[in-house]
Amino acid sequence: MASNTAEKLSGLSIGDDWASSCPNLHKNLSLLSPNEVELAKLLLDVGQNHLFGHWPEPGVDDGRKREFFNQVIRLNSSYPGGLVSYIQNARKLLADSKASKNPYDGFTPSVPSGEVLSFGDDNFFRLEEAGIREVRNAAFVLVAGGLGERLGYKGIKLALPAETTTGKCFLQHYIESILALQEASYKFVEGQDRTLIPLVIMTSDDTNAPTLELLESNSYFGMKPTQVKLLKQEKVACLDDNNARLALDINDKYKIQTKPHGHGDVHALLYSSGLLDQWKNAGVKWVLFFQDTNGLLFKAIPASLGVSATKGYNVNSLAVPRKAKEAIGGITKLTHDDGRTMVINVEYNQLDPLLRATGHADGDVNCETGFSPYPGNINQLILELEPYIEELKKTRGAIAEFVNPKYKDASKTSFKSSTRLECMMQDYPKTLPPSAKVGFTVIDTWLAYAPVKNNPEDAAKVPKGNPYHSATSGEMAIYRANSLILRKAGVQIADPEIDVFNGQEVEVWPRITWSPRWAVSFSDVKNKVNENCSITQKSTMVINGQNVLLDGLTLDGSLIVNAINEAEVKVAGSILNKGWILKHADHKDDSLPEEMRMRGFKIEKIEQLEMNYTEPGKFCLSL
Repeated sequence: MASNTAEKLSGLSIGDDWASSCPNLHKNLSLLSPNEVELAKLLLDVGQNHLFGHWPEPGVDDGRKREFFNQVIRLNSSYPGGLVSYIQNARKLLADSKASKNPYDGFTPSVPSGEVLSFGDDNFFRLEEAGIREVRNAAFVLVAGGLGERLGYKGIKLALPAETTTGKCFLQHYIESILALQEASYKFVEGQDRTLIPLVIMTSDDTNAPTLELLESNSYFGMKPTQVKLLKQEKVACLDDNNARLALDINDKYKIQTKPHGHGDVHALLYSSGLLDQWKNAGVKWVLFFQDTNGLLFKAIPASLGVSATKGYNVNSLAVPRKAKEAIGGITKLTHDDGRTMVINVEYNQLDPLLRATGHADGDVNCETGFSPYPGNINQLILELEPYIEELKKTRGAIAEFVNPKYKDASKTSFKSSTRLECMMQDYPKTLPPSAKVGFTVIDTWLAYAPVKNNPEDAAKVPKGNPYHSATSGEMAIYRANSLILRKAGVQIADPEIDVFNGQEVEVWPRITWSPRWAVSFSDVKNKVNENCSITQKSTMVINGQNVLLDGLTLDGSLIVNAINEAEVKVAGSILNKGWILKHADHKDDSLPEEMRMRGFKIEKIEQLEMNYTEPGKFCLSL
């Protein structure tokens, strides 16, 4: 075995001198394959001798040594340019961090061009229709690498109920929304071949298996298994010091510490997967990126895609109105002294100082609209596929990175704990040429943005008037949006009541939900309700059917309508019952399910009218 390896080494023309600076590695060379020898040489070339400092004689821990190189192979192959590029990039970014270099030096901010939508006006209708026509030519990419631990939930975030009236989880809601958009889009092109809209889910070591289990145990929520592709994100090596020495695990000296690299990895994963070229050949024109716990997003997708299609945007960042200095990044055009321009997200704590430093004495201030002219980034992107492919051919999907070391003291010479490079999905435009058409679409917050990312304790500390971004506020936002949409369509919806759950003061609207196949656009809603309907604040209404019409309904209680697509159901008359009520729940009460505790309430189902239509035909529900 040893002699064979020696022959391989001589065949590679590798002498002993390159390893002489690392005696413990040198004496173990006979264990290594030619590929592992090359990796060892690479590590020494970039100053990583310390990784082998503890290695014992051959014959001791040989299996652990091979495990070490298996990890190095993974780390090297999963990063664009390999470990050498990672270490070189880290040294530059760490040097800039130590020197407190401003990443925006030489840049002047200005307001970018984009589209500000007004829900329900003629332009909104036009853009929604354009988006629905176009969505059959789209692919969706869901970035879902995180667990729900930060929320007080042990499972993956995609398995969390978006709302507890129906209990549908986020992943079910997303898939049903894509399927409904797929169906709606093909109504505009009757007779053409019906292709399936692809869905990619970026997972991590933590979420890959649970995500697959969630899909398989629920028959992919109605999608064909071939429609869905999981791409697993690898972690990156941690760094011990400003010289980018890779950090060894404190409990295992044969293992390099690793941490997540950030959701910017999605671009490199798509590039290396070969999916982008497959999509292009299949006629896909757009790629829509979204994150894992925003229950409102798909209400904004049709009109936003319509903006991309009609404006010809290569990159369209979805955004919401943003108050000056609000703790959300602002979409900003940056122009460098050398002529370079880019339209990107600038974090709120960097935007105000940047404006002040470039001639705007008051910094980030509200304009005549009452909002900052720099709209709030919500990390949802629509990219035109062909230019995206061309750009990734140049970058291999590598995204501009940053590093955020926690220093022990002001000298910035040592870290409190290891750090790593990170990247963000929304920084993709940083490398684009000036000719790229980059814009944004602003949609009302109530319609488009209610992420679930804070646990009850953190949410309760949020200053009054600022968004809680909790499971409580996320669920209430869904009811609010549905109530306001129906109100805009002419339904009389009672005003909300104020209540406090888990220390968060929220508006409690009627608990109204509908499946995406009932309505994927405001036009759908308008066509399925008339103005002679009214719903009280205490009411709950669940519509789970494509052809359910509200015609003169007066609801004061709970109503659930389930209908197959071939059943047309007209709901009329007065429905009165004791309904479902919200009961307060203590988030510290371990006897309650996590999903309930994190919301601070549970639904007590006292009385309801539930109607099921399982046969084709026309029906009238009238009491």
